Amino acid sequence: MSHLVKRITVPVALAIALLAGPALAGCSVQNLVHDVTGGKVDVPGKSVPKDFPSEVPLASGEVLSGAGIGDAKSKIWNVSVRVTDNTAIDEVLKTLTSAGFNCKTLTATTADGGALVGDKGNLNVAVVEIKDDKGFVLNYTVTKSDGK
Repeated sequence: MSHLVKRITVPVALAIALLAGPALAGCSVQNLVHDVTGGKVDVPGKSVPKDFPSEVPLASGEVLSGAGIGDAKSKIWNVSVRVTDNTAIDEVLKTLTSAGFNCKTLTATTADGGALVGDKGNLNVAVVEIKDDKGFVLNYTVTKSDGK
């Protein structure tokens, strides 16, 4: 799983930089991402991207944001979902495992949330649950590669 953590860390850092940087600079996220990716981007806003892998079960709740970057050979999706409490990450672990993912909990669930990673074939997933001023948010980062 350490290879999985490495494979997810770089895309997560890239996604954070792409999505947070323009907000700090006052630029349009969609324009910047379009320029960086050559148009291979789907930023639907408060919905799950149309091509989000159906193999990855998402928790029930309000979708706060969704984005997809890349093409058929290599793709990154990021979806944030508002959930009711800090135990949602435990349910995510159960549903991903039931869906055939090999999962590893990175942190124990605490009052502030938790984190896990998993993989299944050419899909890798990292899920982080964090507490904010309105409750809890699950952030899913999913990567897909062509296996090369």
